[in-house]
Amino acid sequence: MDTKATITALAALAQESRLAVFRLLIQLGPEGMAATKIGSELGIAPSSMSFHLKELAHANLVSARQEGRYVIYSANFNVMNELIGFLTENCCGGNVCTPVIACCMPEEKVS
Repeated sequence: MDTKATITALAALAQESRLAVFRLLIQLGPEGMAATKIGSELGIAPSSMSFHLKELAHANLVSARQEGRYVIYSANFNVMNELIGFLTENCCGGNVCTPVIACCMPEEKVS
Protein backbone atom coordinates (compact mmCIF):
# COMPACT_ATOMS: atom_id res chain seq x y z
CA MET A 1 0.00 0.00 0.00
CA ASP A 2 1.40 3.38 -0.92
CA THR A 3 1.36 6.50 1.22
CA LYS A 4 -1.50 8.17 -0.67
CA ALA A 5 -3.80 5.13 -0.29
CA THR A 6 -2.87 4.91 3.39
CA ILE A 7 -3.77 8.54 3.99
CA THR A 8 -7.08 8.09 2.16
CA ALA A 9 -7.94 5.00 4.25
CA LEU A 10 -6.99 6.64 7.54
CA ALA A 11 -8.95 9.78 6.64
CA ALA A 12 -12.02 7.66 5.89
CA LEU A 13 -11.72 5.91 9.24
CA ALA A 14 -11.12 9.15 11.15
CA GLN A 15 -14.83 9.77 11.64
CA GLU A 16 -16.98 8.16 14.34
CA SER A 17 -19.79 6.79 12.14
CA ARG A 18 -17.47 5.47 9.42
CA LEU A 19 -15.26 3.79 11.99
CA ALA A 20 -18.34 2.17 13.55
CA VAL A 21 -19.54 0.97 10.13
CA PHE A 22 -16.14 -0.47 9.27
CA ARG A 23 -15.82 -2.23 12.62
CA LEU A 24 -19.29 -3.72 12.23
CA LEU A 25 -18.47 -4.97 8.74
CA ILE A 26 -15.21 -6.49 10.01
CA GLN A 27 -17.20 -8.40 12.65
CA LEU A 28 -19.68 -9.65 10.05
CA GLY A 29 -17.00 -11.10 7.79
CA PRO A 30 -17.32 -11.58 4.02
CA GLU A 31 -21.12 -11.95 4.16
CA GLY A 32 -21.50 -8.25 4.92
CA MET A 33 -24.81 -6.50 5.44
CA ALA A 34 -27.32 -4.37 3.56
CA ALA A 35 -26.85 -0.63 3.91
CA THR A 36 -30.30 -0.21 5.46
CA LYS A 37 -29.52 -2.80 8.13
CA ILE A 38 -26.14 -1.22 8.87
CA GLY A 39 -27.84 2.14 9.40
CA SER A 40 -30.51 0.58 11.58
CA GLU A 41 -27.95 -1.33 13.65
CA LEU A 42 -25.83 1.77 14.26
CA GLY A 43 -28.59 4.39 14.39
CA ILE A 44 -27.38 6.25 11.30
CA ALA A 45 -29.92 7.99 9.04
CA PRO A 46 -30.14 6.60 5.47
CA SER A 47 -28.92 9.85 3.88
CA SER A 48 -25.86 9.90 6.15
CA MET A 49 -25.34 6.17 5.71
CA SER A 50 -24.94 6.46 1.94
CA PHE A 51 -22.43 9.30 2.39
CA HIS A 52 -20.34 7.29 4.87
CA LEU A 53 -20.42 4.15 2.73
CA LYS A 54 -19.34 6.21 -0.29
CA GLU A 55 -16.35 7.52 1.66
CA LEU A 56 -15.37 4.02 2.80
CA ALA A 57 -15.77 2.69 -0.74
CA HIS A 58 -13.68 5.57 -2.12
CA ALA A 59 -10.91 4.52 0.29
CA ASN A 60 -11.38 0.93 -0.95
CA LEU A 61 -12.14 -0.23 2.61
CA VAL A 62 -15.54 -1.66 1.67
CA SER A 63 -17.00 -3.26 -1.42
CA ALA A 64 -20.61 -3.47 -2.53
CA ARG A 65 -22.53 -6.18 -4.33
CA GLN A 66 -26.11 -6.35 -5.49
CA GLU A 67 -28.30 -9.09 -4.01
CA GLY A 68 -31.80 -8.73 -5.35
CA ARG A 69 -33.00 -5.28 -4.44
CA TYR A 70 -30.39 -4.80 -1.71
CA VAL A 71 -26.82 -3.53 -1.90
CA ILE A 72 -24.69 -5.59 0.46
CA TYR A 73 -21.53 -4.00 1.83
CA SER A 74 -18.61 -5.95 3.19
CA ALA A 75 -15.19 -5.02 4.49
CA ASN A 76 -12.30 -5.29 2.08
CA PHE A 77 -10.03 -7.48 4.19
CA ASN A 78 -7.13 -7.30 1.72
CA VAL A 79 -7.00 -3.52 1.99
CA MET A 80 -7.39 -3.69 5.77
CA ASN A 81 -4.43 -6.07 5.97
CA GLU A 82 -2.38 -3.88 3.62
CA LEU A 83 -3.12 -0.88 5.85
CA ILE A 84 -2.09 -2.76 8.98
CA GLY A 85 1.03 -3.99 7.17
CA PHE A 86 1.94 -0.46 6.10
CA LEU A 87 1.50 0.86 9.63
CA THR A 88 3.57 -1.93 11.20
CA GLU A 89 6.15 -2.38 8.43
CA ASN A 90 9.01 -1.00 10.48
CA CYS A 91 7.63 -1.89 13.87
CA CYS A 92 10.10 -2.08 16.75
CA GLY A 93 13.08 -1.20 14.57
CA GLY A 94 13.41 -4.72 13.21
CA ASN A 95 13.34 -6.33 16.67
CA VAL A 96 10.74 -8.84 17.74
CA CYS A 97 7.72 -6.91 18.94
CA THR A 98 6.56 -7.30 22.50
CA PRO A 99 3.13 -6.52 23.90
CA VAL A 100 2.53 -2.88 24.74
CA ILE A 101 2.06 -3.72 28.41
CA ALA A 102 5.43 -5.43 28.62
CA CYS A 103 7.44 -2.89 26.65
CA CYS A 104 5.86 0.39 27.66
CA MET A 105 4.85 0.07 31.30
CA PRO A 106 7.36 0.84 34.04
CA GLU A 107 8.85 -2.25 35.62
CA GLU A 108 7.55 -3.16 39.06
CA LYS A 109 9.99 -2.57 41.85
CA VAL A 110 10.91 -5.66 43.81
CA SER A 111 11.40 -4.99 47.51
